[in-house]
Amino acid sequence: MPEHLRLLRDRVREFVRREVIPAEPVLLAGGDTGRLALGRLRERARSEGLWGLAHPAEIGGRGLPLTDYVPLGEAEGESEFGPAVLGSEHLLDALMLHRHARPAVRDRYLPGLLEGRVTPCYGMSEPGRAGSDPSLMTTRARPACDGWTIRGSKWFMRAARADFITVMCRTEPLGVPNSQAFTMFVVPVGTPGYRQVRELPVLGVEDGHREVRFEDVRVPEDHMIGGRGAGFAVAGERLDLGRTLRAVQWLGQARRAFGLMCRRLHGRTAFQEPLAAKQLLQQHVFDAYTDIQAARCQVLRAAAAVRAGRGAYVEAATAKVLASRALCRVLDRAVQIHGAEGLTDDTPLSRMYLRARATRIYDGPDELHVHTVAKRLLKRYAGDPEAEADVF
Repeated sequence: MPEHLRLLRDRVREFVRREVIPAEPVLLAGGDTGRLALGRLRERARSEGLWGLAHPAEIGGRGLPLTDYVPLGEAEGESEFGPAVLGSEHLLDALMLHRHARPAVRDRYLPGLLEGRVTPCYGMSEPGRAGSDPSLMTTRARPACDGWTIRGSKWFMRAARADFITVMCRTEPLGVPNSQAFTMFVVPVGTPGYRQVRELPVLGVEDGHREVRFEDVRVPEDHMIGGRGAGFAVAGERLDLGRTLRAVQWLGQARRAFGLMCRRLHGRTAFQEPLAAKQLLQQHVFDAYTDIQAARCQVLRAAAAVRAGRGAYVEAATAKVLASRALCRVLDRAVQIHGAEGLTDDTPLSRMYLRARATRIYDGPDELHVHTVAKRLLKRYAGDPEAEADVF
């Protein structure tokens, strides 16, 4: 790692440990107090030159390449609030608007996204349908005078405080290939016909998830993201980056749990010797370390593939699976080593453990990625003795 990047990584890590982690109880409480605390932390991050490190320079960010951002994002991810405090929480939406939105939408929302004043959410999954098969989506957008009319339902998204929702809709008849049949639209919250149907309590998430309904919601033509029928292409780009960024943040969580576990082993004794001297517990340390390091190698590979601008599904999906597995396993070992205390709120481990379970479902369940990655790898080898160079 270059010296300037190592120094910046260390500054991010020190800021998260000094400012963000101690404020977690207030941030978790939410409400006006939590929002005020978040605002103060963001101002400190800006004053220390740590805001928006991965956003492109042409839209006001620091412009770090994704491969350089990985160690910084890992440091941010040591707290679940790190990305929100340091301005990377909505990087996916900012890049999507920057690359694919029309000027009316980009000018309305992008500056606020970059400053942390605007909250987006993303509507793809639908109640009662397998989220792993997006071709089953039934939310439709039909052409109307000077725009489109959207009708359907979405769920499992952070819509409680969103300012706008990016909605995936079918715009073409059945029979049109899925790659050309879906289109994304930006829907401002408060548009007539938009309503929140119910709150969705989600394991390990304090608040925010909703099921929403679009009842003949009208949006102008210039609220389309990308072109007509380009929804899956834009989503694929978004998901490759999103899976990589999630994996980066999960590495930060795993690293935090690893530190807590090691300090616990040094700080406790049993049968007249430190827990750190117990060979069976040393095995937990070794296994956790190798889980994190293996996942980190794949995350860096995924970041390089995404940065190169080529199809990065195999690399990003593999990184997502490895990082989620690493996080869940490291947390399980850390809780075990903390004993009864690990099950209480006296450490952050119980909260982290609850949140980690969802990582195996976010952005596609692990089983889907295992199946799809294996199929793609086998296809590369079918009848091609030189395919190994492409795979590795």
